Amino acid sequence: MSVSQTTNVPSASLMRGLLFHAGLIVTVIIWALVSLPSFPLPLRWRYWWITRWCSIVAFMVRYIAGIRIEFNGLDNIPTQPGVVLAKHQSAWETLNLLPLFYPQSWVLKRELLRIPVFGWGLARLDPIAIDRGAGREALRQVIDQGREKIASGRWIVVFPEGTRVPPGQSGRYQQGGALLACRAGVPVTPVAHNAGEHWPRRGLRMKPGTIYVEVGPPIPTEGKSPAQVVNETAEWIEAAMDRISRDRSASR
Repeated sequence: MSVSQTTNVPSASLMRGLLFHAGLIVTVIIWALVSLPSFPLPLRWRYWWITRWCSIVAFMVRYIAGIRIEFNGLDNIPTQPGVVLAKHQSAWETLNLLPLFYPQSWVLKRELLRIPVFGWGLARLDPIAIDRGAGREALRQVIDQGREKIASGRWIVVFPEGTRVPPGQSGRYQQGGALLACRAGVPVTPVAHNAGEHWPRRGLRMKPGTIYVEVGPPIPTEGKSPAQVVNETAEWIEAAMDRISRDRSASR
């Protein structure tokens, strides 16, 4: 085969990515439709049923994308629900942290609820859907609804960088999640991972390998300002990202 011919052959990562994303589209449509009868049910029941789709995604991540998951620090997860502040690189963490912190509510953009089919199911999971342009009103919504959900036994998962940040980079850590934790009187559980190296925020390629996930010791909020809490969280997460990077380099 000539060089010109080989350059036209899709790479294995692209082929995996095409199959994986096709599977995402097909399964989310099917699962949203079969979940319609669950919509009138109590939140606990419909939440359990609708989130079974996350298990389907986890299966496709492993067997179509060829990505394994390795967890460290699971013993750090508190026995009572609180606030999770997680690194944000990929779509992976929005779906696959669910088994670690169950049940949970996400703080997300209200526009996501307008997506046909996908948004229907997402709305029935009772997320904290905010208008990012609303400023203080959006922050008040996060605090008020977040405290209610924590009191009812649900984790609140917040991505303090606000948007997905490419691997090797760090976004500005915002104080909203830390403020919620301080007001609710619960600790912050930090989570670091390298999912963006395998399921990137842009493009279709999926890179086989291992996503390393580190769950840190709970960060107390009592007697601290939100700025102190978010700074401690950012320091832990970024140090953990460095450890993950070093460990991966040493294993090669």
